[in-house]
Amino acid sequence: MPELAVYTTSIPDLFVLDLPVYGDNRGWLKENWQREKMTKLGLPDFSPVQNNVLFNKSVGVTRGIHAEPWNKYITISYGRVFTAIVDLRPGRTFGTVATFELSPEKTLYVPKGCGNSFQTLEENTVYSYFTDSHWSPDGKYTFVNLADKDLAIRWPIPLDQVELSEKDKNHPMLSEVKNLKDA
Repeated sequence: MPELAVYTTSIPDLFVLDLPVYGDNRGWLKENWQREKMTKLGLPDFSPVQNNVLFNKSVGVTRGIHAEPWNKYITISYGRVFTAIVDLRPGRTFGTVATFELSPEKTLYVPKGCGNSFQTLEENTVYSYFTDSHWSPDGKYTFVNLADKDLAIRWPIPLDQVELSEKDKNHPMLSEVKNLKDA
């Protein structure tokens, strides 16, 4: 049984977590968020104020790339996703991409200013995220096109074969996006 573990990534303040999942003939249980244990292992002291849950019926549902003005803790309750995170903060890592496969056993802490996107790899995937600020129509949000050739994201399912919103299809390319300091 894997133990709770927190790992750094190529993007500063972006963390990957391994979560133990305890199961038996009835199903499974995991400590989705456990502040004391997680901060002791190096995760920032995160104080969630909102939790959103996305149900994704089909394989290939693809969302993003969206950067919001809050820190985000992403977990999967059911299914699996491929996720791509893009650093949109000012500095040497602007435009850096990190990709992961998330499941109930693997989760992410995404710092504000990093764009998040995902693609479902299983039917009926349940994607949940906690934020440390409330959504606001006046918030500063940044978007980048999922198909940007400069990002070179290797989507498991080609983007011409996925469920994608019109908004996400038409986001600007990275070269047209100002980093969040300039927004």
